[in-house]
Amino acid sequence: MKPWFSQQIFIHTFSKDQPLNIFRLNRILAEFTRSNQYTESFKLFTKIHSSQSLRPDNYTLSTAITTSANSQNLTFGNQLHTHAIQTGLKSHSHVSNSLLSLYSKVHDLHSVMCVFEEIQFPDVYSWTTLLSACTRLDHVDYALQVFDQMPNRNNVATWNAIITGCTDDNGHEDFAISLFKDMHRIGIRPDGYTFASMLSLCKSVELLDYGRHVHSEVVKSGFLARTSVINSLITMYFNFERVADAYEVFEEAGAALRDHITYNSMIDGLVNMERNEDAFLTFKDMLQACLRPTELTFVSVMSSSLPFGFGCQAQALAIKMGFIDFTAVNNATMTMYSGFRNLNEVENIFESMNERDLVSWNIMISSYAQDDISKAAIMTYLKMRRATTEPDEFTYGSVLAASDTSHTVEMIHSLLLKNGLMKVEVLNALISAYSRHGNIKCAFLIFSDLPYKNLISWNSIISGLAINGYLLQGFEQFSALLDTYLKPNAYTLSLALSICSSISAMTHGKQIHCYILRHGFSSEVSLGNALVTLYAKCGSLGMSLGVFNAMIERDTISWNALISAYGQHGLGEEAVGCFESMQTSPGIKPDHATFTAVLSACSHAGLVEEGTHIFYKMVKIYGFLPSVDHFSCIVDLLGRSGYLDEAERVIEGGYFGAHSDLCWSLFSACAAHGNLRLGRRIAKLLLERDHNNPSVSVLLSNIYAAAGQWEEAARLRDVMRAFGNTKQPGCSWIRA
Repeated sequence: MKPWFSQQIFIHTFSKDQPLNIFRLNRILAEFTRSNQYTESFKLFTKIHSSQSLRPDNYTLSTAITTSANSQNLTFGNQLHTHAIQTGLKSHSHVSNSLLSLYSKVHDLHSVMCVFEEIQFPDVYSWTTLLSACTRLDHVDYALQVFDQMPNRNNVATWNAIITGCTDDNGHEDFAISLFKDMHRIGIRPDGYTFASMLSLCKSVELLDYGRHVHSEVVKSGFLARTSVINSLITMYFNFERVADAYEVFEEAGAALRDHITYNSMIDGLVNMERNEDAFLTFKDMLQACLRPTELTFVSVMSSSLPFGFGCQAQALAIKMGFIDFTAVNNATMTMYSGFRNLNEVENIFESMNERDLVSWNIMISSYAQDDISKAAIMTYLKMRRATTEPDEFTYGSVLAASDTSHTVEMIHSLLLKNGLMKVEVLNALISAYSRHGNIKCAFLIFSDLPYKNLISWNSIISGLAINGYLLQGFEQFSALLDTYLKPNAYTLSLALSICSSISAMTHGKQIHCYILRHGFSSEVSLGNALVTLYAKCGSLGMSLGVFNAMIERDTISWNALISAYGQHGLGEEAVGCFESMQTSPGIKPDHATFTAVLSACSHAGLVEEGTHIFYKMVKIYGFLPSVDHFSCIVDLLGRSGYLDEAERVIEGGYFGAHSDLCWSLFSACAAHGNLRLGRRIAKLLLERDHNNPSVSVLLSNIYAAAGQWEEAARLRDVMRAFGNTKQPGCSWIRA
């Protein structure tokens, strides 16, 4: 019923031309309640109550109490309760039952129990309302006592009330299963509601067999034709990650028994299983079945990792169907665009939202953090506080991830201490933030003081120590983790392998390799890649190749690691061959790192023709814009092979002076080939940038000496000594 229409009814009902009839008014009052027009319902009851010629009866009062229950308006409900006592209307069962429902919905168990005690002859609704209230408000033990004292338990609704209460994630699932068995034993036939409740508790893998048993009972009892039961079965099988079983139930149901909840259950389940294309096809099937998508439908579809075009289509349909003002839908759309790194669209949706919740602000802040826009993330956080929205641990995690200075991290740390928001998730984010800004001391203090350390805590400190150069300490923390009840995950093991690679700790790396094999991590691509790199850096190319060949699945990083391994061992031709094989591997495409690795391998092996051809292919065929690293490799390749003029032309072609690495590559080549002219030119450029770098003067002195200009070489060294600008002598890890 439309609001303007309800106003017309309201005015028409109390016009002078119309006789006042309590029965007619009760019907209108009930219609207001059914259509959730609570304000109109309260106004109408007040008008009836204040009328001189009308007197509310038990139906009027019961309907008004139901309105109070549905709107959870306890103040008005208490007034109606008082009126019911004063007028004696409370003796009517449906008035008392409405009061039970009121206090149950506002979570006032004491009042529920008091009203129930005053009912002389409670009916089935009275008992079921009491049982539902007790179980929902976590008084299951008392509910079971009440259930045992019931004079008549031969009604399925009563059993449903107690069973449903025991399935609501309150730790009493065993009671629910026991009660379901008791129903069968005494001959109470379950209905669709019973089966739906029992199926809802089947969530853990241990209950898969029991869930299948309930499914068979559903089939034998003939309730497979109930949509609510079908929906519960689909949800149950997705809880068990049994996609094929869920599809089977969905297909057997047929179009006639599917509703929007059925489709929502399928779409949400498929999204959670990362079957995103199947989810979108189910969404299209829903539209073809002429079922209107709901808010949950669009939230599930937008939350999936759909291709960009499909996501835009879903967004357009959501706008067309009037979901543009639904906060949850807008949040999901923002998440979708954030996943595609389309920050402009995220900002546009955020700014256009009439209502924002905590999730909206968190998505906006995390999107800025993802794009390393620190200032915008902090400003959005401040706007959020001005909007009186309280942050949670995810908010602070995103703000810390976006912090661009150690000072900002310290301020956020102080704020967290002040507000008492020192949850382990926030503390982990603090450890990462301090580590990222080089304050490993604070990071380690926070870690040490953690009352409870989860795996993310350990990963954060191991990573923090490693990136700050404390490699041995990082490995010590990894060893300490192995002595706890926690088990490392693939990320933890990859950190440990990275540390072993950096310090050439092959023995420890082999031990970790054994751990990986023993604990079932061998299928992890990231660990295979790390092992290839580890063995290559430790000098065992054969082990690297063995790990690579044993990998069931490989990605681009896998091939990059092997190409780099060949290059590190001076096997340029093998690196080029590996690069050629990579290009023919299904689903694998070279990236920037691939070309850096293969060009570096060509440089060290002097493969000028192959290197220049690969560089040409990178630009012309793959369309990559060369980076400084790529040009450094080419300059180094040409310089090492004596093509100094060509190397100089590469730099002068627009990249001369763009990065010191280019100049150093060419400068080293000048020293190797004794090119004094070009060497002096490059040295001048390098000294303009770094006046106090003794390596430039030493290398230039060597070039003078190689060219036979001993006086110039000696003069340059005298100048270095006069200014105290001497190069530190080299040292070796190998001790005699």
